[in-house]
Amino acid sequence: MGELLLELLSEEIPARIQRRAIEEFAGLVRDKLAAAEIPAQTLRGYVTPRRLTLIADGISGQQPDRSEERRGPRVGAPPQAIDGFLRAAGLAKIDECEIRDTGRGEFYFAVVERPGRPAAEILPELVRAAIGELPWPTSMRYPASSLRWVRPLVSVVSLFDGAVLKLALDQIPVGRTTRGHRFLSEGEIAVENAQDYLEKLEAAYVILDHDRRRDLIAADLDRLAKAQGLTVKPDPALLDEVAGLVEFPVVLMGAIDEASMALPPEVLATAMRTHQKYFSCLKADGAPAPRFLFVANNLTPDDGKTIIAGNERVLRARLADARFFWEQDRKIRLEDRVEALKQRVYYDKLGSMYDKAERMEKIATQIADVAYPGDPRLRRRAERAARLATADLSTGIVGEFPELQGIMGGYYARRDEDPDVAFAIGEHYKPQGPNDTCPRTRPGIVVALADKVDTLVSFFAIGERPTGSRDPFALRRAALGTIRLIIENGLRISLSAATDFAISARMTAAAFRERAPIVEGFDIYPNQLIYELPRFIIERWQVHLRESGVRHELLRAVVDLGDDDLVRLLARVRALEAFLNSDDGANLLTAYRRASNIVAIEEKREGRQHDGAIVSSLLQQPEERVLAFELESNALIDSAVRAEQFDEAMVELARLRQPVDAFFDKVIVNVGEPELRENRLRLLSRIRDTMNQVADFSQIEG
Repeated sequence: MGELLLELLSEEIPARIQRRAIEEFAGLVRDKLAAAEIPAQTLRGYVTPRRLTLIADGISGQQPDRSEERRGPRVGAPPQAIDGFLRAAGLAKIDECEIRDTGRGEFYFAVVERPGRPAAEILPELVRAAIGELPWPTSMRYPASSLRWVRPLVSVVSLFDGAVLKLALDQIPVGRTTRGHRFLSEGEIAVENAQDYLEKLEAAYVILDHDRRRDLIAADLDRLAKAQGLTVKPDPALLDEVAGLVEFPVVLMGAIDEASMALPPEVLATAMRTHQKYFSCLKADGAPAPRFLFVANNLTPDDGKTIIAGNERVLRARLADARFFWEQDRKIRLEDRVEALKQRVYYDKLGSMYDKAERMEKIATQIADVAYPGDPRLRRRAERAARLATADLSTGIVGEFPELQGIMGGYYARRDEDPDVAFAIGEHYKPQGPNDTCPRTRPGIVVALADKVDTLVSFFAIGERPTGSRDPFALRRAALGTIRLIIENGLRISLSAATDFAISARMTAAAFRERAPIVEGFDIYPNQLIYELPRFIIERWQVHLRESGVRHELLRAVVDLGDDDLVRLLARVRALEAFLNSDDGANLLTAYRRASNIVAIEEKREGRQHDGAIVSSLLQQPEERVLAFELESNALIDSAVRAEQFDEAMVELARLRQPVDAFFDKVIVNVGEPELRENRLRLLSRIRDTMNQVADFSQIEG
């Protein structure tokens, strides 16, 4: 069993694509080895900023021999057909073939034995193909070579069982030599095998394993912070990114100048994280500390003092710029910046940011009236916050740090606006992802929902819907944010109503009242949009619940009722899930199917419904009289459903189990008397209708 060692040394690979690159490269090599019938028993992949490395163990030294069988022409076929078959099979004479009777006549068969090729002969073409097929978001050709790579390739280590495996890579050196750390190691390093390679790179200050680098960085961050009585602000994404920027991580701590500590915490953290890749430190009370942590890729004789001083100088200049923007921005009231939104295009066909702000105002007031009725003060605050929510787009700080939009508006509004309005402005973009929190105030919730609903309606209206492969306007994220805002805050607002509010904000009052088929600014019928957008959001909701373990047919059972109140839908699903997990629920579901099947067969055969009133005088057996009584006195189920007490409705449904079981045990439905048979079919139809008040049980599988 052989060992394959590959290392592709290049200039720095962007951190964001390193993990995907090594995973795809390892997958390509693994698949090609398997297809060549020399699979590796183990295959490990490593990635650093400068190299992709694969170590494959347990590769067979040779392919297995193959026996190929080919059927040729019929015995007695023309000589031209026989000669062509022999050439294709690599045979000289027809006597080398077997004659077999296939049941349709006698045919020539050629059995060709092909010996397996040595692995060392196969691997060069296999590896070269994998290198060429590795996809990169962007790539370049260097040096004068047919190979494209993400950054210029410097050299390739290619060894199989310790011997150099030559690869056709034009002018790129291929052999057994590599290089260590760019600053801490000098000269070339010759390696004999994978173990020798790993040991020598470790000695040359290269930590190959990305996860190990990340863990070392995390441990040193915590150690240095604790030494100062501080903690590190959690940032898993930055930690993973920084681990892809260094081959030998050295964590250092710097100080933030006192003047810069007056900046809002979000500005401090963003300035350090976005441009410098620094980690923020926090005091025991969670307030920002005047310290930052960063990861260097070098050791210095002065224990990093020079590096720290250089980074402090860079950060001081960056934060000085931020302080300048902060001071200048506060000289202009947020209200006075609204007019400037007219100069900012939101999107083609969707007008300016000023137009969006006006739409958000209208939508927010309507959502406030429905979600929080009887609170005019909230209505006014939500309307005001919606008007000012995007006004900070013209500020200097947001121009420098776009990720702070909304947040900075909240800070600037604190001087002139109601505190609740300012807070709503600062949190109206929330939630921006699955790990983000929802707004905490009612005005913030209303404005955030208005913003997301307007975004969804606007882009759907102009035909910009997400597809399976693309979602350039993050509409799925907007839908998930809408779902979280409604469910986590228990908002009683239907999706169709919210959609209607956003449509009305885009239409003239007359067009809105008349529901004109096509309105300026709409590529589809507004009525169609009222149907399509809630369906899209509910589909996202179903995907989310399926991922959390809810059975897909339970979701269909409640969605198919046509309701689009997410809070009510979720309550139905949870109650239905609990009911079907009980013995009563499972048995009643079986009875439901039996009743539905009998009724459906008869309705299809006769071409009519059996949904008339039950005639009490035709109830002959005690079992059907008891069942009829329970079904006729099911007002508690109806009232529980109307009161949205779905758990209680399920309890009432469970009471039907015994009378339904007794009915099927003792009563024959398809009897000879037409009136009696019709009455019993109506009983079965009533079972179906009664249960379907809670959910569409026909959608539920066993």
